[in-house]
Amino acid sequence: MEFNLVVQKIAIYALPVIFAITLHEAAHGYVARHFGDNTAYVLGRVSLNPLRHIDPVGTVLVPLLILLTTGGAFLFGWAKPVPVDFGGLRHPKRDMLWVAAAGPLSNLFMALLWALALKFTLIAPQNTFSVPLSLMAEAGITVNLVLMLLNLLPILPLDGGRIVVSLLPNRLAYSFSRLERYGFPILLVLLFTNILGTILNPMVSASIHVIATLFQL
Repeated sequence: MEFNLVVQKIAIYALPVIFAITLHEAAHGYVARHFGDNTAYVLGRVSLNPLRHIDPVGTVLVPLLILLTTGGAFLFGWAKPVPVDFGGLRHPKRDMLWVAAAGPLSNLFMALLWALALKFTLIAPQNTFSVPLSLMAEAGITVNLVLMLLNLLPILPLDGGRIVVSLLPNRLAYSFSRLERYGFPILLVLLFTNILGTILNPMVSASIHVIATLFQL
């Protein structure tokens, strides 16, 4: 990619990625506190300050490398996980579902907000900021939908895996939870064999179509 194009990509994606990851992690901590676990709050992780959630490798280096090598066709990364003591929740197994679901739901909310921003750029009088804002809004929609759908995959330690544990009967939940040690290697294999993209791309495209129809974009 040409240098100017690289700079443009970074400028367009930087804010959407930072907001998507920051609010995702803060939402976990906020809901955990609501259900009785103050671990994240005490450690200052129930915060909208991106610096409290950014992982230098997962939030900056990996997404940047993928952005440069794929031209923005796919994006993958992670933040510092918000610490949650599930045993500290008032009803650990049941409340785990809501703590886990809070992250993906925050990404859905942000995708809708970015869709509103895109709609605004289309109906408002055109000016110098119209094109950059519309490109950033499109990136915001995509980034948040990818993060939401990725985290809903039923693989531990992803949020979808936590939701599965919460919903399964106790014996099956325990057996499934023991697979968590293999979760990250499984994700890496799925990523580098392009199976992850094959799974996610149709879901992301369908979700974008739904949002575009809903907002008449």
